[in-house]
Amino acid sequence: MTKSNLPLLGALRALPVLTLAALGSATVTISSATAAQLTVVADYGGTSALPYYQDLEPEPSRAPPVTGLQRTGAFPVETPELRPGTVQGRVINAPGLQPMFLIGDDPLSQTWLNQKLQDLQRLQAVGLLVNVASADRLEVVRRWASGLQVMPVPASDIAVRLGLQQYPVLITSTTIQQ
Repeated sequence: MTKSNLPLLGALRALPVLTLAALGSATVTISSATAAQLTVVADYGGTSALPYYQDLEPEPSRAPPVTGLQRTGAFPVETPELRPGTVQGRVINAPGLQPMFLIGDDPLSQTWLNQKLQDLQRLQAVGLLVNVASADRLEVVRRWASGLQVMPVPASDIAVRLGLQQYPVLITSTTIQQ
């Protein structure tokens, strides 16, 4: 490369930058006359979907009712790994775990709930009903746990992970206790 070509080489390198700068400063204006001349590339016909959307509210005025599986579950709910019995308390390390309790539809769980109800309410613990035969029995257990959320849930995974074989039990971020 000779010295005489150096200014030309610098100008060629700057050309893309100048071109981009020129494009960046350009303003594109489309008038209504130009917009009216747009060409439709494809129109497959059909009917408007507007009637399907007319009855929809953009934001519901009230929450939808909770029914079906969300409210009552599928029955029977069974957790073969868990049965009523005595639980040896121990320390765990599960930061951020919301307090929960595992119970069944049995006299031991009912007695335990009666004894622990105020503590469970104070903790805002969520109940997992791990063994229950029917929706009717679920409602009975929910009456035992007045003021607490109780859901029918198989808890095999929780039982295996925490090494549990019996319930009722309270599980917090720091302890497993009966």
